[in-house]
Amino acid sequence: MIKRNATAAIIGAGDYIGAAICERFAAEGYVIAAGRRTAEKLLPLKARIEAAGGECLARGLDARNEAEVVAFLTEAEARAPLEVCVFNPGANVNFPLLDTTERVFRKVWELACYGGFLTGREAARLMLQRGKGSILFTGATASLRGGIGYAAFASAKAGLRNLAQSMARELGPKGIHVAHLIIDAGVDTAFVRERIKAAAGEEALANLRPDQLMEPRSVAQAYWNIHTQSRDAWTFEMDLRPYAEKW
Repeated sequence: MIKRNATAAIIGAGDYIGAAICERFAAEGYVIAAGRRTAEKLLPLKARIEAAGGECLARGLDARNEAEVVAFLTEAEARAPLEVCVFNPGANVNFPLLDTTERVFRKVWELACYGGFLTGREAARLMLQRGKGSILFTGATASLRGGIGYAAFASAKAGLRNLAQSMARELGPKGIHVAHLIIDAGVDTAFVRERIKAAAGEEALANLRPDQLMEPRSVAQAYWNIHTQSRDAWTFEMDLRPYAEKW
């Protein structure tokens, strides 16, 4: 591993996609700043990165809290210049419209959209000093269309997409690559497999085709590919789905 004088900060460093992104960038020599709600849950990820010779700053934070986001990214910048920032918190909830309380709607919006604004703004503030960097946002199918029971989630994800587009247009000419990645399929996690089992039974789970669910490491590779694009061919939006996914 060739160590770089650069940091990759991942807000929403959960056990699957978030962790895979952390490990992918760590393998390329980046100092990793990993943040999620509960710091203790980051310890296995931190241990894996450090066992492989990398460096990982693991912090608990609430992506909806401005002071905590600012402090997290400031600390990341102090380790090494912030070159990559990924906003990846999950907020996927399903409620029938009449069961969607004001509190649910507001909290989903705060996490999936407002948190993205705080993260993107503060990352840009640091990166603009050097005129380079990548700010990457994780989207979903709901970024493009609403579904039954997803009034809160879809509105928040659509807002995040438009936030990312506004940032890309403003910051691109200043050297900052802003991109939005749409994860348009189920990720291969225990949670998704349980949902398939609950909805369609054991047989449906047994009959999953190879690579029908998205492997987190494959998703992480897409983030790396976007970050390393040449400036004369930047991608703003990339949608990812397995070969067997209907769309």
